[in-house]
Amino acid sequence: MNALDWTTSWRIARRDLVGRFRGLRLLFLCLFLGVATLAAIGSLTSAITQELSLRGQGLLGGDVEIAMTQREAGDGDKAVFRGLGTMSETIRLRAMARGDRPDALAVLTELKGVDNAYPLYGTLALRQGDYRAPLAPDRILIGPALADRLNVGPGDRLVYGTATFTIAAIIADEPDRLGEGFTLGPVAIVSLDGLRRTGLIQPGSLYESKYRLRLPAGVDAQAVRERLEQQYPSAGWEFKDRDRAAPGASRFIIRMGQFLSLIGLAALVIAGIGVSNGVASYLALKRPGIATFKVLGATSRDIARIYLLQIGCVALIGIGFGLVVGALLPSVIVLLAGDVLPVSPGFRLHPLPLVTSAAYGLLIAFLFTLPPLARARTQPAALIFRGVVDPRHGIDRRTVLAMPAAGLLLVALALGTAREPLFSAAVLGATAAVLLLLLGIGWGVRQIAQRAPRPRRPLLRLALANLHRPGAQTAALIVALGLALTLFVTLAGIQTSLDSEIRNVVPKTAPAQFVLDIPSDQADRFRSIVRKQAPDAQFNIVPALRGTIVAYGDQRVTDLKELPEGAWFLRGERGVTYIAALPTGSELVAGQWWPRDYDGPPLVSFDAEAARILGVGLGDTLTVSVLGREITARIASLRKINWDTMGLNYILVFSPGIVSAAPHSLAATITMDTRKDGAVTRDLLAAFPGISVIAVGQIIAQVGEIMTQMSAAIVSAASVAILAGIAVLVGAIAASRQARSYDSVILKTLGATRAQLLGGQALEYGLLAIMLALVALALGSMAAWFVIVRIFEFSWSPDWLVVLATLGGGALLTLGIGLAGSIPLLSVRPASALRQL
Repeated sequence: MNALDWTTSWRIARRDLVGRFRGLRLLFLCLFLGVATLAAIGSLTSAITQELSLRGQGLLGGDVEIAMTQREAGDGDKAVFRGLGTMSETIRLRAMARGDRPDALAVLTELKGVDNAYPLYGTLALRQGDYRAPLAPDRILIGPALADRLNVGPGDRLVYGTATFTIAAIIADEPDRLGEGFTLGPVAIVSLDGLRRTGLIQPGSLYESKYRLRLPAGVDAQAVRERLEQQYPSAGWEFKDRDRAAPGASRFIIRMGQFLSLIGLAALVIAGIGVSNGVASYLALKRPGIATFKVLGATSRDIARIYLLQIGCVALIGIGFGLVVGALLPSVIVLLAGDVLPVSPGFRLHPLPLVTSAAYGLLIAFLFTLPPLARARTQPAALIFRGVVDPRHGIDRRTVLAMPAAGLLLVALALGTAREPLFSAAVLGATAAVLLLLLGIGWGVRQIAQRAPRPRRPLLRLALANLHRPGAQTAALIVALGLALTLFVTLAGIQTSLDSEIRNVVPKTAPAQFVLDIPSDQADRFRSIVRKQAPDAQFNIVPALRGTIVAYGDQRVTDLKELPEGAWFLRGERGVTYIAALPTGSELVAGQWWPRDYDGPPLVSFDAEAARILGVGLGDTLTVSVLGREITARIASLRKINWDTMGLNYILVFSPGIVSAAPHSLAATITMDTRKDGAVTRDLLAAFPGISVIAVGQIIAQVGEIMTQMSAAIVSAASVAILAGIAVLVGAIAASRQARSYDSVILKTLGATRAQLLGGQALEYGLLAIMLALVALALGSMAAWFVIVRIFEFSWSPDWLVVLATLGGGALLTLGIGLAGSIPLLSVRPASALRQL
């Protein structure tokens, strides 16, 4: 027989493939799952990041933004800003809106004052009509949520502080909404003159001033931002440019991207194992045909061409379908996610992630197809016919060299296309370690089963024999079972920890209200007003300032190339207070508190966890910019802060003295019967029009909703890996189908019943599941801990009863899958089975 050319090989491959495509369904499914997952992750991430980049100017409201709290820029500074380009000034603060009737409901809102240049980019869209500057001082634009809560519309009147406004229109879209960050209430927009009419801006009031710049064409926004940072290193201002318009949204995307990358890489490797099992199963079914080809004179190259064409054809179809689904899925995710995503990008093809996903699929198909194809290609016909009872697993030298080369290409592709190569390398390394561990367990189980004493019970002896007999797929089954059970534990650990995080949003001892912007000399009056409606109310009243940590020890924050991991408190301004006694909700863990009559150099009490992150301790110094003035204080004590009390918790607590001289207001929490909320709020607003009252229940509901949405998204993404793990298990069972068919026929010929055959299978899978339970519990718990603590920075608090129950349920599910795969073998007729050997 002459060597076959590619055309003839394709003709044979196509005819054979049309008749017996069934054996390659697993190959198709695994590649489809892996490629679709990677393509969807890459396309969604690209869509969001591109949307953030394209809309950077609109999201920020300018090319460069300078922000400061509790003060406005001076005339000289504004002149510098105007010299760089067109400037727009806004002031934003939390304020209570209420109708003009005495009994009207009061609602916490985000009140924003804008100048005539606002917005520099984008459009302030209204439900009816177009926005045209200037906005009259007695007119106001309100968001739809505020209109719904107060049941007001255009022409109605609202009161802020001491000013009354007429509603001009309802806002349809605020262009810089995402750049404004987290808000506690609906938005309302007035002119700067209108904002000053309210009397809400007083010395010490908590408000934020922003100056957006529209730069001339061709001017580098990042260079301008960096120049301003160098020009004002100690001002305590926060600078942004259009390339990082929404840092909070960017951090969310980075964290979610890390998690999705982990899922994608795990699905990639799991799919590869499924591909190997699927190809091995398919070639096992083709063993008689391969042997016949060789007897008729077909060369190893002919065999390789025929089956490589078949496998390649199915692989390309699976990859193609995966790319189509991966390209379309982001639009579905955006539609279902709603407000969870920071932006809602429209449908757009993203070639790079699609090409990358296709390359992954091809490399995976090539890498994991090589070993079974090499064995089929190189083994003589006689060995192939004896393959059921005397399997040979050796592969030729060319395949041994090709596999590491393909593996290196795969790793290079993963690291070269990763946003965080070190993270991807760690994930790949951990996945490889897990697979090697499971393979080692598989080898050990086979050796132990082979050397163990033979039990007297026939079913147990049969189950043990199945673990080490010729053709046993023990290693493949252990890898598949181990992965499946590990993924079940991982998903349960993630889900229960997220559920616990959501429950902890509602602390048992949370106050009823936060009150901000209380005049600093009105604490006693504030208490007496509240106690008229709530005599048993409890208070925690502290001074409220804003400050930025600009240095710790000898290290200036501006000189850092990147912030230390976990140092979120170094980003922008944070709450600062001073107090004579240890604040409520804190526990002193190191050092001593200053005396009540202390009157010396500035001291500061610092959060113990923050100190650990920065590497500072007792006696070290912290420099904080308060209202543009740098204050250097020595760390006198470290505190453990109980954040879950939802009280007035501050990372930085100063000793009374120099900080108390800065203009400031008071902040308070009120613990009382929540049924008194409405009456207390009305009395407080009548006495203090400039205060803001925040209902704790509102915060809890908002944060809880976000957490619930995140939980659903995380668990849904992790479920993809579960599907891939189940596919691998099905592949491992299919790979041993022919050998088990042979065993079934022999045992039935010797008188075994169907119940006995199924019993032996159940014992075999049950023994493997029991042996792997502890391994899966340890591996799955570590994976879930990494996702919860290291990626999303939540607390690790799984429900171990649920985790163990999920592990047991997963074991039963895998046992059911294994038995379901064995049922067709029970009906195999001896004559037909023996003819396949």
